[in-house]
Amino acid sequence: MFPTVREVLELDPVRNGAPRVVAGERGLDQAVRWVHSSEVPDIATLLRGGELILITGIGLPPEDAGLRRFITDLADVGACGLAVEMGRRYSQRLPAVMVRTAEELGFPLVELHRGTPFVLITQAVHGMIVDAQLAELRATAELHQRFTDLSVEGAAPAEVVAQTAALAGAPVVLENLSRQVLAYDAAGGSAELLLANWESHSRAVQPPGRTGHDAEAGWLVTVVGARGQDWGRLLIRRQVARDRDITLIERAAATLALVRLTQRDDLERQSQSALLAALLAHTVPVGDVVVRAKALGVHLERRHLIGVVIRACPADVAARALRDTSLAGLAGALDDGNTGVLLTLRTAEEEPDALRRLAARVRALADGDVVVAAGEGVATPKEARRSLLEASQVAMSVRHTASSPEEVLRVADVGLPGLLHMLRDEPRLQTFVEQELGPLLAYDVRHPREQLLGVLRSYLECGRNKSAAAEHSHLSRPAFYERLARISRVLGADLDSVQVCLSLHVALLALDALRD
Repeated sequence: MFPTVREVLELDPVRNGAPRVVAGERGLDQAVRWVHSSEVPDIATLLRGGELILITGIGLPPEDAGLRRFITDLADVGACGLAVEMGRRYSQRLPAVMVRTAEELGFPLVELHRGTPFVLITQAVHGMIVDAQLAELRATAELHQRFTDLSVEGAAPAEVVAQTAALAGAPVVLENLSRQVLAYDAAGGSAELLLANWESHSRAVQPPGRTGHDAEAGWLVTVVGARGQDWGRLLIRRQVARDRDITLIERAAATLALVRLTQRDDLERQSQSALLAALLAHTVPVGDVVVRAKALGVHLERRHLIGVVIRACPADVAARALRDTSLAGLAGALDDGNTGVLLTLRTAEEEPDALRRLAARVRALADGDVVVAAGEGVATPKEARRSLLEASQVAMSVRHTASSPEEVLRVADVGLPGLLHMLRDEPRLQTFVEQELGPLLAYDVRHPREQLLGVLRSYLECGRNKSAAAEHSHLSRPAFYERLARISRVLGADLDSVQVCLSLHVALLALDALRD
């Protein structure tokens, strides 16, 4: 927010004074908070720090000890530099004791070799400071508004972290108290490098206080929590922390705390849900998913992976079932309202027992019947999407629940109705249904009392046994036969043909799948 001593020396009123830095160059990047002009020897007692002092030297003590004390006192109170106009007290150069003392302290000491009204320097610098303060106020107001909007919109933690990284222009990491990464943004850098050995790296970051900067580690850190309960830390990579950085990280942490209070799912579960969604939708490279999962404590590489989808089951139940059975994996809500699990096992031989234990525990915890479906086990994270998709298709396709608490449904359990359900969005299947049943469906619309489609269904489901079908339809046999003949005319089909009836039966099952 404030100009540095180096920037002040570049201003025209200062350059007109022919400035020459004679000592303390390593302090030229200090911020100038104010410019003060005075010839009072003990001016240090009036300062608060950050002032650039302008003098002619007429009030300085004559002896070396006094000059040394004058420079030392200015440095001790935090003044950022001293500029002396030459010609009034000192003609060619400043006393060596002043130069030597300033150099030892890294305190900028400047000679002005041409006369320049100090008021012009003061006005120029103060104008910079006021403009910078106004800009900072506007930036702070915008920052607060952005995070207020995120809070009102109920933004996900990942979105809050991404916004923080964009405002900081630096990597940002949100972790829980176990040093597992809940969300991160590498700010255009390498996620793998950012999160490599994260737990060990994070434990070495020890800032002072709830919000503090660990200069050695290069991170600005604040604790995240609400109502007296801390649950994580937010970190911004910073070699030097400014006031605005502190405002940014504390406002972001407050937004994250509010998000946790207003959302039912915990942040770890949201993070795992996001990873499963990323796998299924291909929105994030698989390598990044592996890195992020590892940061959450779930290893996907060199593991046997099985996609599991649980119908009619909350994500927290699946997560608890994983913990209770000591199984490792990702668990989270899917877009279709179901719960997804990506099990990670050391060997393929563990698969049958792991799935049985998981299914039994889920059903013990769930309120009501649930369907637990699994895809084919795979050996690499790149194949995990296929396993999850297969599990999802099975879960949505099966028409029956498990016969035992441990049963897990697989593709082989789907059957023809399930297969048609999987294909229900396929235009060719929809065209087939219209070709086979379209005329009959249109007839039933025009004659709602007859409903010939139900008669055809009874006939086919009773194995083409007309007597049994008539009884099932609650019709006399003559009435049933007459309606069956009408169906044959409407469809232009021979209902005594096995092949024709098979085609019609498949079309009926497909129609059921389309109407689900």
